[in-house]
Amino acid sequence: MKKIFLTFIAALTLNASLVDGIALIVNKKPITLYEIDKLMEKDGVSKEVAISNIIDKIIYTQQLKKYNIDISLLDIDNYLEKLASSNNMNLLDFKMIIRQQQDYNDFIKKLKQQLTHQALVKKISQGNLKVVSDDDMKIYYENHKEQYTMSDSIDVIAYTSKNRALLERLQTNPMLNISGISSKSITFKQEELNPQVKYILNNTAVNSFSTIFTQAGQYNMFFIKNKTDVKTLPFESVKNQIFNTMMKKREQSYLQNYFETLKITADVQVLR
Repeated sequence: MKKIFLTFIAALTLNASLVDGIALIVNKKPITLYEIDKLMEKDGVSKEVAISNIIDKIIYTQQLKKYNIDISLLDIDNYLEKLASSNNMNLLDFKMIIRQQQDYNDFIKKLKQQLTHQALVKKISQGNLKVVSDDDMKIYYENHKEQYTMSDSIDVIAYTSKNRALLERLQTNPMLNISGISSKSITFKQEELNPQVKYILNNTAVNSFSTIFTQAGQYNMFFIKNKTDVKTLPFESVKNQIFNTMMKKREQSYLQNYFETLKITADVQVLR
């Protein structure tokens, strides 16, 4: 189906011409030559790919409107609150970690896009997907146990400084000996960690620096040297995570076929 559509797009690129700047109309939505050229330059893609991507975006936006999908700030806060709770943190502390890791406004923008997509997927696939069974999840768990582990002991080098820029400089060049940074080796035990530090350590790979965070009036950062006493988490504790992973794969497959069908059946008018 995808090859058929790309062949159709190739024909469009040959036939589309300038009529008041409009190259073609998709489901009553005009696409201008300027839009096509701008996307070609921005993404470094061919005209064929640019047109296909613009049509994808038009169809996607129309589906959002059709299903009345609109994610509010309250929806975002509710999602973050659940995420914070799953990491044994309150919402304010969780937001603080996010702000320390990245630009908060960019994060919220991307999160809104993610939640919007999830809401659309739910609407579109409702009643059309086979729900993952316990047997399906157990088989997945047995075949992917390496994904569901946790280290009881984590060896780190802990860095502290009054100046965040110094820690950022160390991240880019670990061999530097920078005045204004204190360091010491520590071995953490999972049961001794507070929720904030546990979240940071468990989400940082071995031989990597953690994100920079504030604690006790100064900036902190870890370098993860080793994670030992690795244990496989019991099935029941990761059951929800496995369910979400498997359903997401089924949703993605269904969604791909759904939108490819919409592209094939779209009302496309080529202006010559």
